[in-house]
Amino acid sequence: MLADLSPLIAAATQWLTRAYPACGGPLASALCEAQARQAVTVAAWLRYPTPMDAALVAMAGPGGAERLDMVVGSDIAGPDEDAADDDAWRTWVDETVVSWAASLLADTRLAGLALSALADGDHVALAPVEFGRLRSPDDSDRRAAALLRHPDLLAPVAALHHEELVGRLGRGRALVA
Repeated sequence: MLADLSPLIAAATQWLTRAYPACGGPLASALCEAQARQAVTVAAWLRYPTPMDAALVAMAGPGGAERLDMVVGSDIAGPDEDAADDDAWRTWVDETVVSWAASLLADTRLAGLALSALADGDHVALAPVEFGRLRSPDDSDRRAAALLRHPDLLAPVAALHHEELVGRLGRGRALVA
């Protein structure tokens, strides 16, 4: 059985939804979070494709959100001074996973290629999942996640590890735009 990537997926999703919040009320927040979670899940499964990879990141930890915060020029932790007690989740943010997820959210073609790359992997075999909101978002998804899917806003985060993602998906030749 694969090591549990859920703490990493939850932390990366939380970072993305705090950095690029939903546009609208509670339904928009739920739609935005669903899209972020799907992108992060695909990115995490690509980054940690084997049980050994997943187990190693679970043991060593993914590295944290510090550099991502600097890239977006924001304190994603929030304005609350007492938030330090609630910031343990930030240590489970994986910079590469967030960067790859940002790339997938900004480019549905790339998201389709990522999903194709996962088709025969261990993760999908154990937990078959549909990623419809990532692959083909509808108008309500796009409105709810206008910031989360805006290519210009995502560019600094996506650029951190974009070449590595492109290499993982197609060895880089035909995918680089």
